[in-house]
Amino acid sequence: MGDLLWPGDERAGDLFTDEAFVAAMVRVEQAWLDALADAGLAAPATLAPPALAVVAAGTEAGGNPVIPLVKALRGQAPDVHRGLTSQDVLDTALVLCLRDAMDRVLLDVERSARALAGLARQHRGSVMAGRTLTQHAVPITFGLKAATWLDGLTDAARELRRVHGVLPLQAGGAAGTMAAVVELARELPDPPGTAVQLVRSAARALALQVGRWHTHRGPLTTCGDALVGLADALGHLAGDIALLSRPEIGELRERTGGGSSTMPGKANPVLSILLRRHALAAPGLAATLHVAAATYVDERPDGGWHAEWDTVRLLARRSVVAASQAADLLEGLVVDTDRMATRAREDAETLRAEQRSMSGGPTDGAYLGATDLIIDDILERAARVWSDL
Repeated sequence: MGDLLWPGDERAGDLFTDEAFVAAMVRVEQAWLDALADAGLAAPATLAPPALAVVAAGTEAGGNPVIPLVKALRGQAPDVHRGLTSQDVLDTALVLCLRDAMDRVLLDVERSARALAGLARQHRGSVMAGRTLTQHAVPITFGLKAATWLDGLTDAARELRRVHGVLPLQAGGAAGTMAAVVELARELPDPPGTAVQLVRSAARALALQVGRWHTHRGPLTTCGDALVGLADALGHLAGDIALLSRPEIGELRERTGGGSSTMPGKANPVLSILLRRHALAAPGLAATLHVAAATYVDERPDGGWHAEWDTVRLLARRSVVAASQAADLLEGLVVDTDRMATRAREDAETLRAEQRSMSGGPTDGAYLGATDLIIDDILERAARVWSDL
């Protein structure tokens, strides 16, 4: 079931739902229990997720969902959670759900990139009016505009891939010292070394990096920033499309526009509008993550940590929705090259004014500068991110 007030939320499916988060927490507990068992510090067991209602019912009493989860899991395996604290499980589960969401985002960003590369190639010679400060400036091509959108998307995808590849496990214990794990291993030859190896083993099982971010929240703020970078790129292209689809311009339109409750035949650029909505809302969510990170105190704060959870979930799910909507928009974008060319001819006097001032005489030629080279350079940069673009 989607969010009625965030149209398109159903596109995110079961990503980062309560059920998905409980499952992620159980994956963390299982990876840790397996590591303990391999080291001879716990009895092996296979954990099954408890009912969501059981976890939800006990969450408020302890202030986080890990406490009721562990209580339920200890009925299956008494050694579960030994050496961990609530923050270890919750932070790592956040990372697992965030990674799943980013996987989906990256797939749809690639769809958008392929659509834009196709538009850039197809329309490299489709002349249109370039606009600056809302007014006609000099001629450009729609291929250049599409390539410019692609350039922003390429930068966003590169950063998303980078942060996706370094997402870390959290396993610091109560105050980030791993003291409980070292104590569990006290009978072994090297208790601190064993503790480190346990963390590495659990990280490998979850395909995460080893990190220490108990009070340093860089992993979450950098992911938030990367997702907002994508929102910026999508907001840019959606704003252009919405503007150029105005009836008085009519150079672009969405393949299937949204209707009106009272005006038959009205085709609103709905996907563009929803992408702009996301671009407006996403920075505030990332700002919340930064505010939380800046207000961390002691070895676990009273509120800053808690503010992150739903913020990360909202930003992740909304990013999935936006990436999917953008891909559909771009794959179905209708380009009216005749309208573009007509408008460029009608205002040729203004569009050629700069050329006349540069040449000091009559104007001729296309006056498109290095447009082809710029498009080629952008396509080449994009191909380094998507090799067979």
